[in-house]
Amino acid sequence: MTLDLLSRRGILGVFAATTVAAAPVMANAFGFLRGAGDMRRIRMYSGRTGESLDTVYWVDGKYVREALNEINIFMRDWRTGEVIGIDPRTVDVAAASHRLLQTNEPYMMLSGYRSPRTNAMLRRSSSGVARNSLHMVGKAADLRLKSRSVGQMYNAAASCRAGGVGKYSRSNFVHMDCGPVRSWGA
Repeated sequence: MTLDLLSRRGILGVFAATTVAAAPVMANAFGFLRGAGDMRRIRMYSGRTGESLDTVYWVDGKYVREALNEINIFMRDWRTGEVIGIDPRTVDVAAASHRLLQTNEPYMMLSGYRSPRTNAMLRRSSSGVARNSLHMVGKAADLRLKSRSVGQMYNAAASCRAGGVGKYSRSNFVHMDCGPVRSWGA
């Protein structure tokens, strides 16, 4: 399936095996993720630390606390070792996008949580780092896949309409977050 043009039918087909529960819509976006299935899984590795993560973090409508704790540690600021709670909605966006991409390859995580000190250091060397980055509050991840283009990843994440999606073609990664729905770098 080419992901340059994701069709409504293709998106619905990925999630057809589940029933979407009636619930209040959260800022328009996360209703899409309610249909992500009875089980949600995230697979990532870090080229910075050499660590891998392959965990089911959602089962039968509930987040698995132990799995979220593993995710928090994995997505820590690798420069300082600081760990905070990663917003599970960020993981939901990444997991839903990954399912749409139909690959078994784990994401390479370039950046998860960033301490304010790390963010300030990165801002001094790059104009692409936001002063009030959602990375500093555990609501963002910068991800890469070898088997999919930045454009394909961007389109999959944007189709979720569940947060911010940034396309960084020259650096070969996509930013995904659970903040307001917006996009850049298209």
